[in-house]
Amino acid sequence: MLILIKTLGADGVFDPETIEILAGAFDATWRSVRASGVPLADKKCCEILRELLAKTIIEEARNGIRRQRELTNAALLRLAKTDLKTLRRSQS
Repeated sequence: MLILIKTLGADGVFDPETIEILAGAFDATWRSVRASGVPLADKKCCEILRELLAKTIIEEARNGIRRQRELTNAALLRLAKTDLKTLRRSQS
């Protein structure tokens, strides 16, 4: 997650404590995704999915959300509303 935070430019926006919350939310979200059994076809699919989750968490944090559970729920909700096939094609 820390690499994604830097890649997406959020490391200059949030203080270290908030970045820890974002990283914790991302880790919890990813664990939930993995535990759910969502089929992840290949490495590229995983990367796209992880970026979507990270962007959602960062976006919610920019909107003032600072509770890890709320950030995790927002990311999982966004995933539930996303057509992964369409997402993958748009990232190619």
